[in-house]
Amino acid sequence: MKILQVSPYDFPYPGGVSQHIINLDRELRARGHEVRIMAPSTEASVEETFPGFVRVGSKVIPLPVNQSRARLTLSPQLLPRVRRFLKENHFDIIHLQEPLVPALPLTVLRYSKTVNVGTFHAARNSAMFYRTTRPLIQRLQRRLHGKIAVSEAARELIFRSYKSSYRIIPNGIDVDYYGTPQPPAENMDNHQFNVLFVGRLEKRKGLQHLLRAWQLVQQMRPASQLTVIGAFRQKQLRSYQRQANDLRLRNVIFKGFVTDDEKRRHLQSADVYCSPATGGESQGIALLEAMAAGTPVVASDIPGFRTVLVERTAAILVPPKDHVALARSLVRLARNPLKRQQLASSGRLRAKDFAWSTITDRVIAYYEELVNESEIGGPYWTKSADLVGTGHPE
Repeated sequence: MKILQVSPYDFPYPGGVSQHIINLDRELRARGHEVRIMAPSTEASVEETFPGFVRVGSKVIPLPVNQSRARLTLSPQLLPRVRRFLKENHFDIIHLQEPLVPALPLTVLRYSKTVNVGTFHAARNSAMFYRTTRPLIQRLQRRLHGKIAVSEAARELIFRSYKSSYRIIPNGIDVDYYGTPQPPAENMDNHQFNVLFVGRLEKRKGLQHLLRAWQLVQQMRPASQLTVIGAFRQKQLRSYQRQANDLRLRNVIFKGFVTDDEKRRHLQSADVYCSPATGGESQGIALLEAMAAGTPVVASDIPGFRTVLVERTAAILVPPKDHVALARSLVRLARNPLKRQQLASSGRLRAKDFAWSTITDRVIAYYEELVNESEIGGPYWTKSADLVGTGHPE
């Protein structure tokens, strides 16, 4: 099949959607499919890194979304560029990640003449974005022949505004990559109890609660170290460094951005991976990466994480924003190597359910189901012919 993957986000900027596209692209190509990626990019190098990359928009605007910043392109050049590209190139499937986020996916939906699949990643407490934009994009939303949600939390969010059938196919991880043994990270090869936090320094990630918990942990277990890695701005960094100083915390290392290989080494070197997120997490990919690396997990008991941790044997879950419960769980694991070993074994087993090879098989099966339906004039195509034509190029 010829497949076009579309993202609304600045492609080189670290984020779950871009990582999802990269991994799905690799797996689809390995199965012999012809795949191209269309997305905005502030870096021209993506066209060399990813063969056939379609760079639409080089300037992005950071917009506040879900206590984060979505880097989108709103260029007026999108319409003629996308219209021309889709007229000149036919695809069997156009797979839009976050299909209702402006402006690129909506523009592609407007001009597409083939099978359109949308994957919804976001999970938030509020559906305000979908409610406020519904009058503008409802007609375009109907052009989606297939709808995927990466988790039950993501499905619940979009379902509030657009009642429909959603196939739940989660994000995947590279189990073999994270499970391949690596040399220890230099700053963690220290015979201390090492706890690792991975993520952007956004409020919803909950680092402020982990720092409060760390004040208690270091009292109970002085030989402990907390390492913080991820992409963050200097203003964010200074805020958390100030909190750490105010709490008189010791052995807190703000490592900053690291490569995937460095992240893997840190995960494998940590005694515990901690994710104290307060909400807004769709699935918890970082949890799965830690579990695949054989690292015990302590995380907040929030809907997005429960999707991964259906059985509570693979991690310890604590109430969100409860720094005392968080500290208690960390100290418990610091004192109990056998419990850490049990969590690591269960985590590795659970992570295998999310291997990208397995996830891609499910995505391809859904593609084939939708293509077959389009060819025989299934329910969607018959009912919505006024919106999408016949489903084939003119």
